[in-house]
Amino acid sequence: TSAVVLHSKRLHITRAAIEAGSARLAQEVQVLEHHPLEQVALLAAQPLRAGQNYTLSIQYLANLSESFHGFYKSTYRTQEGELRTLVATQFEPTAARMAFPCFDEPAFKARFSITIRREPKHLALSNMPIVKSVNLTPWLVEDHFATTVKMSTYLVAFIVSDFKSISKITSRGVKISVYTVPDKIDQAGYALDAAVKLLDFYEDYFSIPYPLPKQDLAAIPDFQSGAMENWGLTTYRESALLYDPKKSSASSKLWITMVIAHELAHQWFGNLVTMEWWNDLWLNEGFAKFMEFLSVSVTHPELRVEDSFLRRCFDAMEVDALNSSHPVSTPVEDPAQILEMFDDVSYEKGSCILNMLRDYLTADVFKAGLVQYLQKYSYQNTKNEDLWNSMANANDQNIFFPFQICPTVGTDKNELQADGFCRTSQQSSSNAHWTQRETLDVKAMMDTWTLQKGFPLVTVTVRGKNVHLQQERYVKGVDSPSSTGYLWHIPLTYITSKSDTVQRFLMTTKADVIILPEEVEWIKFNVDMNGYYIVHYKDDGWDRLINLVKQNHTVISSNDRASLINNVFQLVRIKRLSISKAFDLTLYLKHERQIMPVLQGMHELIPIYRLMERRDMDGTEKQLQEYIVNLFKDLIEKQSWSDEGSVSERLLRHSLLLFACVHRYQPCVDKAKGYFTEWQKSNGTLSLPADVKTAVYVVGAQTSEGWDFLLSKYRLPSFNVERNNIELALSLSRSKDKLQWLMDQGLRGDIIRTQDLPSITIHVARNPSGYHLAWKFLKENWEKLVEKFELGSNSLAGIVTGVTSRYSTRSHLAEVKEFFSSLEEKSAQLRCVQQALETIEDNIQWMDRNFEEVKTWLQNNHL
Repeated sequence: TSAVVLHSKRLHITRAAIEAGSARLAQEVQVLEHHPLEQVALLAAQPLRAGQNYTLSIQYLANLSESFHGFYKSTYRTQEGELRTLVATQFEPTAARMAFPCFDEPAFKARFSITIRREPKHLALSNMPIVKSVNLTPWLVEDHFATTVKMSTYLVAFIVSDFKSISKITSRGVKISVYTVPDKIDQAGYALDAAVKLLDFYEDYFSIPYPLPKQDLAAIPDFQSGAMENWGLTTYRESALLYDPKKSSASSKLWITMVIAHELAHQWFGNLVTMEWWNDLWLNEGFAKFMEFLSVSVTHPELRVEDSFLRRCFDAMEVDALNSSHPVSTPVEDPAQILEMFDDVSYEKGSCILNMLRDYLTADVFKAGLVQYLQKYSYQNTKNEDLWNSMANANDQNIFFPFQICPTVGTDKNELQADGFCRTSQQSSSNAHWTQRETLDVKAMMDTWTLQKGFPLVTVTVRGKNVHLQQERYVKGVDSPSSTGYLWHIPLTYITSKSDTVQRFLMTTKADVIILPEEVEWIKFNVDMNGYYIVHYKDDGWDRLINLVKQNHTVISSNDRASLINNVFQLVRIKRLSISKAFDLTLYLKHERQIMPVLQGMHELIPIYRLMERRDMDGTEKQLQEYIVNLFKDLIEKQSWSDEGSVSERLLRHSLLLFACVHRYQPCVDKAKGYFTEWQKSNGTLSLPADVKTAVYVVGAQTSEGWDFLLSKYRLPSFNVERNNIELALSLSRSKDKLQWLMDQGLRGDIIRTQDLPSITIHVARNPSGYHLAWKFLKENWEKLVEKFELGSNSLAGIVTGVTSRYSTRSHLAEVKEFFSSLEEKSAQLRCVQQALETIEDNIQWMDRNFEEVKTWLQNNHL
């Protein structure tokens, strides 16, 4: 060939030359650009020979990017109000080509040698430490960084700034530093300690030392996503890294710890071993998401991450139930499609199916499989099946796992069968045996979860001792295509009224039967919701479970209760159960004290109220609001307005008080008003408890003076860790002018950072005074939003689905359809647009079908 094709985007190439390995003669080459494919071709005069080494040298110029990707500019103000500039990079997935010409695909791994010139007042950071700095002139320094290990282009990073840092050395000698703007360095301590603990944990868990001499964590003032795992230089938005012990809330501590755990997990999953192409992005993201949960539960047990794991599976199911969903592993080609992969299916669903697999294989086998996978493919690229093969190998080598026919449930645990035996109870305290008939095929099982979209609905019919099971795909919506052709290998688990020992059964067919040793009062499948599937109980199955939680809800775990609440409302959506039945279950919540089921109850009931609130509903929505407040009234009354208690108790307090104040529960509103007045009198110096602040701000922002006062504090650097709370409060104002101003400022980006515009727009859309403003704003500024956040990005998708998620009328549907079909094809075909339309259709049907019944139920059930 005589052409070399590289990726290049918005780079102005001034000269390119090529030289063969031995000939020290560089020949100039011709440069052709192809903008649509973001490529350049370098044409050599003589053909290039296979097997020969060539060196390309390219001179080019480019402007710094104005968006959040590529090599971009970020600014911040010092305490004194001086505006300062820094530059940083964000290359994943396809923006390294905006900084230098390269083979910008994950499978082209290379070593990178980076040199940066800067002014003496700045410092430069990159993936590796600096090996030497040369003073070229009194005002120019050249930093030479050590050559990186073999890695993909999207992981290259560099920053030039005036950041300050603090450092510690891990037990294995890796230097960890946290870099922030100088004024915020006193908020870096928590992240530094967490990073040291977590890096030590991963080195130990994976049995592979971290291969670089250092790991920097840098807080970037303007940052689109949460964080980025660049090897040796992870970058974060400030709210995902900076923690102020005096002002930050419990949820902020949990979030920061999880994000650091996520990025550090990537140093192995993603950086050391990388997916071959973006279709298997979940091998990076699903894993990092799952490892957050695994690592933090060991390094920071007090954060009780297990209380928040279920929520992510429910969130994933919400989009995965739509027809516009996609398999975890799905073909993608252009940059917008690649960006669309960074969604709940790759991250959340990915982590949930890994959790299910770990529960199924046992923690030890799962860990052995991961370690084998990472060791075998270090510095290489992988596909889905490489992981399954490693898991299967680990399983075969595991002596505790002889897969013969196991005795049916209820026989003595140590009873031997004629043709083999089951694991004995001592060897597997946590894992009772899997009842199954053939050797485990990890690949066959996991392919059913990664190569087809959606998830199964298992229907359970009890006939005496026989439990009949059926599986089908769960799909929302009327004209949804039939679910034939979908089949999963489902690792079912269950407990019964007679035995709380978890029984296990691998279901690989459309229908099956389990025979119990004796008849039972009730049976609960998917114990602790470890499986990614939902369950319907036919005949009186639900009534029995509803009676169980009404009489004594603590018989089953809080995760089990949360999953019943979730499942019952999902079954209403597909007409398997009446809305009355779902509401009957919620009555028990009056006695619930645990965070998971309480938040799940709110998560199901509040959106129903919000749908009704959007339409003039003859007062029914008021009754529903009263019902929800009354359900949780006792619990709200019990909350102290302080920061004491465990993290879960603090998170629950934060949610309950915010809920009570937003839904105008008078005792809460009065108390919050009192606090706000005191705080305003002190000119914002009074220290409010971190977990009740949001509720206080929300109530304060309801008056015009309160709103203006909050905004004046928002603009001060000393309130930076509270920015997100204040933004929420400001966007719950009833003044349309104020709401419009917030969104306009978010787009301008000086008072409110543009990185925060997506969440502000969604808050405004959820506000009854703002939902049409948010839609109008999206329509009028679509081009600008695409330019800032990129087509296909999670930020843009969040705005589209967030602004439209509460629509439930035909006219709204027509309007949304009309707007998106008027755009050019790339925008009109975005997955988030399909999700938005399906959700509105689903809401319309839900209201048509259930409104009258909710009204009647509420009239008959006064709390």
